[in-house]
Amino acid sequence: MATHQHFITVDGLRLHYLEQGQGEPVLLLHGYPQNHRCWRHQIEALARRHRVVAPDWFGWGQSERSSNHQADYYAEVERLRQLTQTLGLDHFNLAGHDYGGFLALGFAQRYPRNLKRLAIINSRAHRSFTPAFYRLTAFQCYCARRALLAPLFTYGPLYHLHRRTLRNYVPGCFNEAELEDYIGWLRHRSGRRWWTSFFRHYEVAPRRELEEGLANLRLPTAVIWGDADRFCDTTIARDLAARIPNTELTILPGVGHFSVEEAPDAVLRALEQWLARPKTGQPYHDI
Repeated sequence: MATHQHFITVDGLRLHYLEQGQGEPVLLLHGYPQNHRCWRHQIEALARRHRVVAPDWFGWGQSERSSNHQADYYAEVERLRQLTQTLGLDHFNLAGHDYGGFLALGFAQRYPRNLKRLAIINSRAHRSFTPAFYRLTAFQCYCARRALLAPLFTYGPLYHLHRRTLRNYVPGCFNEAELEDYIGWLRHRSGRRWWTSFFRHYEVAPRRELEEGLANLRLPTAVIWGDADRFCDTTIARDLAARIPNTELTILPGVGHFSVEEAPDAVLRALEQWLARPKTGQPYHDI
């Protein structure tokens, strides 16, 4: 089955994406600090029955990194909307891991009629991170917003800090080459400058408006979670499943945050079951 890799321009930024298969569309959004390759174990199987699109989100992978790209939450959700319009995805399935799940939830609440189904995998979603990681992320945001502190990141050892943290997931989730593909751009000052810009706009606090909107979702929803996640606790998963009607919860025992790569077969089975569920809603058309 042929795999096609493309570049398109969305919101003035060059974006890279992979596409494979034909049929009902499935858009796969990766998390931090990965790119489309995190879905490498699921894409081919899903593409046997679906048109699978897996982008490198703006700033990650081979997509453009621009310090003029403001990463505040709803600007990112609107970029997702523009991306789907550019790709001709008017009524599609949306699955997101980590940061991708965070954006997917906001998109589902703003544009529910564009979606057939929603899946969220090990993500902060409507809440935030475990206490230790919350404090670390809040500290990064604080420094990135202050002119005297931001150069600590731009000229600092971000690559080595990320490598030290993520090295714990080799080979359980990804190999050395894949890890380098995820974070190698942090070797360069331009990459570190973009990373600093990203956290200048990022908000780590829970998003009450997303929580309040959970009960209004009427999509067949899958919540898939590794219960050994150091960053996003299973209480988020159980809360999503309790609040979103028509949700199926899959807990993966002993699996960590990078569940898409650590337990690829289990995640694939859960996604296939999700895609087999009867779809609801009608295609959305602008008036």
